[in-house]
Amino acid sequence: MSSEIDVPSAGPATEADTPARTTSDRGAATRNALLAAARDVFCEAGFAQAAVTDIVAKAGASVGSLYHHFNGKADLYLTLFEEFQARQQERTREAINAVREAGETDPMRQFIAGAGAYLDGCLAERDVARLFISGDGPPGFDRVMRQRLNKWARRNAALFHTADGGVDEALAVVLTGAMAGAVSEVSLSDDEEASRHMAAEIMAIVGTIRNPGAEQA
Repeated sequence: MSSEIDVPSAGPATEADTPARTTSDRGAATRNALLAAARDVFCEAGFAQAAVTDIVAKAGASVGSLYHHFNGKADLYLTLFEEFQARQQERTREAINAVREAGETDPMRQFIAGAGAYLDGCLAERDVARLFISGDGPPGFDRVMRQRLNKWARRNAALFHTADGGVDEALAVVLTGAMAGAVSEVSLSDDEEASRHMAAEIMAIVGTIRNPGAEQA
């Protein structure tokens, strides 16, 4: 995936610009179709049983076009995961910003708002959430999940400051572990209503957690 940003020229488009733009649009459409097809096939068959030929057939594309945009089946899976996490991060950010703008200053309440939004995202996209939590992924994906969890822990820690200006890392680890379990339960459940009830109960329990060391300080 390129990190370059295309800056439009100041002048009007010329005829010479049109083929390149059309080709670019077609390539983006093919890429999106392949990702949508991969999502459906992975969710239906699982990663291990999914076939590249099934993905390209569902996308109405060719095997060559798949390898033009992605390195293979694992790359499709990891791209879907990163895009899902980006959406989850945006949901969390918006929820925390909303309660802050409403005047909420308690770090725990801010955390609950963000964590609740994350769980809502798992419910809204339960098919992919279940896919990623099921353990049926490419080799090494468990390491990717651990890295993501550690990154989430560091972000959580930024909400909880100690009296000396440091970060309450122990509390962040406890909360992150609790949320990891909540994500698993919510994502793997077949009953959406029960999942929402479970999510609400989990967040109510999480809201009672406090760090005794920090309170004594």
